[in-house]
Amino acid sequence: MVFEKVAAMLAEKLECEVSEIKMDTKFETLGIDSLDVMELLMNVEEEFGTEIELGENKVNAVGDLVALIESKLQ
Repeated sequence: MVFEKVAAMLAEKLECEVSEIKMDTKFETLGIDSLDVMELLMNVEEEFGTEIELGENKVNAVGDLVALIESKLQ
């Protein structure tokens, strides 16, 4: 569920097909910079009703973000 929502958000932002986004897709490959990741995090926080702090967590790929969100939702 988390991956599907994140992939849909990314696909909308990037104007691409959801099927192009995989768990191991790196943000760099998608042309997303750190500011875009922060914007995505704010949207994710709103969508999932949780606060996400990156801290020392490295969020380089879609799977990293999904794992971070899932850890906050438990």
